[in-house]
Amino acid sequence: MTVEFAVVLPVVALVLTLLVGAVVLVDRQGALQLAAATAARAAGRGDTATAAAAVAAVPGATVARRTPPGLVCVDLTRPGPGLFSGIVLRASGCAAEGGR
Repeated sequence: MTVEFAVVLPVVALVLTLLVGAVVLVDRQGALQLAAATAARAAGRGDTATAAAAVAAVPGATVARRTPPGLVCVDLTRPGPGLFSGIVLRASGCAAEGGR
């Protein structure tokens, strides 16, 4: 084992860890967006139970609901996972009010 290998190995491990963390971060963002869209559609139909279940499927998410004219919007936020906990993930979903 050479000295160069001993120096490079921790750097490679760090880069791989950051890449895996970034993939997890993107996955969490996608799940958050899906939950926001599902909750907005359910809230637009007046189905509060399904809207609450969609939000509950994302642990640690906080919910804000907006009602612009003719729409129902759901905004979700949650902290990022692991090393990326300083990044706040945000997602919004809007649907027609009354299922129109």
